[in-house]
Amino acid sequence: MKDFRTLKVWEKSHKIVIKLYGLTEKFPKTEMFGLVSQIRRASASIPTNISEGCGRGSDLDFARFLQISMGSASELEYLILLSVDLKFISKEDESLLIIEIQEIKKMLTALINKIKQ
Repeated sequence: MKDFRTLKVWEKSHKIVIKLYGLTEKFPKTEMFGLVSQIRRASASIPTNISEGCGRGSDLDFARFLQISMGSASELEYLILLSVDLKFISKEDESLLIIEIQEIKKMLTALINKIKQ
């Protein structure tokens, strides 16, 4: 069993959740149960699945949870793009968020590859 708090990918994904909670506060109230909820769930799913995977008994289970985190990161990437098109997020915020999400995805890929060796 690993301590998830020692993983840089967990730390980075946790920070993006905090950032997105703040950013989605500015979304229209009509989106609270729509896009806001989806963004918050998708972003929180990334570090949540890393954490859960660390608590599993095998590397195979851990890798499976990292794959789920990867899927959530891809979902989040799309939701950010949608939010820009709907004019809820600025192009500047989008650029920074997409860079961070892509870094998280690269880190997840590297960790998955390391585990599967």
